[in-house]
Amino acid sequence: MNVLKSTYNWILSWSDSKWGALALFILAFVESSFFPIPPDVLLIALCLGMPSRSFRYATICTVGSVLGALAGYSIGFFLWQTPSGEFTSVADFFFRVIPGFTHEQYLEISDLYNRYNFWIVFTAGFTPIPYKLVTITAGVFNLQIVMFIIASIVSRGLRFFIFAWLIWKFGAPIKVFIDKYFNLLAIAFTILLIGSFMLIKYLI
Repeated sequence: MNVLKSTYNWILSWSDSKWGALALFILAFVESSFFPIPPDVLLIALCLGMPSRSFRYATICTVGSVLGALAGYSIGFFLWQTPSGEFTSVADFFFRVIPGFTHEQYLEISDLYNRYNFWIVFTAGFTPIPYKLVTITAGVFNLQIVMFIIASIVSRGLRFFIFAWLIWKFGAPIKVFIDKYFNLLAIAFTILLIGSFMLIKYLI
């Protein structure tokens, strides 16, 4: 915990540096594939320090996060299968050690993943769910890459630009609201959004 807290404070310290924007891009990139601390913390700090550049920072954060998502996708894809489509030794290991996990079951899960591709990626990208878990597993289950990119841009962009807009509009006082309620509201919004589309699909 001390290491994580020190890392968190170190990341925040970049908000006072002339390299803050570059640090934000790198943080957004690595968080989408393996790093534990989300870029939100540095994005909010940078926006608070210079509200007039809020949307610029949100753009940098979105681009870095989407490119990082593609890196995470690549990790999952190439660790699980070769370019020719054959399973790697890592995949074969999981098939052996997980009871009942067969190639057929993998294909069934992959089909389910691709059926709800946009919503799976959107939910992880917009809510507090660790985004890297979905970017890597998206590669494992060979999620449709175009839909993956679209969902990543929409979800990450929506999240980061909402942060930027709130700070640009209301300034420092809104940070308390973001810290306390944003993630809960994001989850509620996602549930309502998905539920609405499901209801429309059912009615049609």
